Amino acid sequence: MNSPLRSIHVVAAVITDARGRILLNRRTGNSDMAGLWEFPGGKREPGETSEQALVRELHEELGIDAQIGEWLMEVPQLYPDKRLRLEVRMVRDWKGTARGREGQAITWVTPDKLSRYSMPPADLPVVAALRQPDRYLVTPEPLQGAEAWLGGIGAAIEGGIRRIHLRTPQADERAALARHVAERFASQVDVLLNRDIALARELGVGVHLGGEQLLSLSARPLPESLPVAASCHDLAQLQAAQRLGCDFVVLGPVQPTATHPGAAPLGWEAFEQLREQVSLPIYAIGGMAAADIETARRHGALGVAAIRSLWPAPTA
Repeated sequence: MNSPLRSIHVVAAVITDARGRILLNRRTGNSDMAGLWEFPGGKREPGETSEQALVRELHEELGIDAQIGEWLMEVPQLYPDKRLRLEVRMVRDWKGTARGREGQAITWVTPDKLSRYSMPPADLPVVAALRQPDRYLVTPEPLQGAEAWLGGIGAAIEGGIRRIHLRTPQADERAALARHVAERFASQVDVLLNRDIALARELGVGVHLGGEQLLSLSARPLPESLPVAASCHDLAQLQAAQRLGCDFVVLGPVQPTATHPGAAPLGWEAFEQLREQVSLPIYAIGGMAAADIETARRHGALGVAAIRSLWPAPTA
């Protein structure tokens, strides 16, 4: 009988300086995953709070006395030899000069350059949380007409939405509406067209793949300059999305939803069990609202995706 994997709680810091750069540590040759870059921190010992553990680790590793800031997220990650939970906190204030006290290299990186550094799987969702939107709007059908629908998209963007899954009607209207959205809004937000790879390529926008499409593709369908996402419901689809190089996925339904009343919800426990087996950025979908972002991030999600709760209420 296989013995259960050991569970480790690690606390890491996103340390930012006055220029907005972020500090990364390089793992030494004596550690697991040597040579990879990571957010500094370490294991929480018995009897320690997360804040105490992080203060101790940052002093030991970097020689700084840190003031621990706000919580960012937690990432459950399954490794061959352990089950890790990475808790991430922001650190903007400290005393001392950061240096590699344990022989490790350190570097200061602007947020837009973070993806250039090879990192352990648990650190990759943190990069996404620092760089990508925490809400993903899925558009409803344009039942009130095209102009009202386009106005709703504009209002959503004014309200802070920065990423949109464009679900448009069937063939005769899809191209025209998608072209209107691309012309009006693609310079302001990430626009991903539902399923239609050819039209997305023509319009120069991203594509959001269906789960069955993931399993039929052998390569990323668009260049790296255009976002590729997917809807996932199980581990096989998540793994396919990761192999294809999807920029992010949605996973659910987490809770019951009126859009798919017959679909059995995953619940947060099953969501987390799937999340820990890949390193993709993942939005939780199904009964989600902006108020659920913190809960979603406690289970390793980038944020939430939704239709009704993120679509602007009509004005009188």
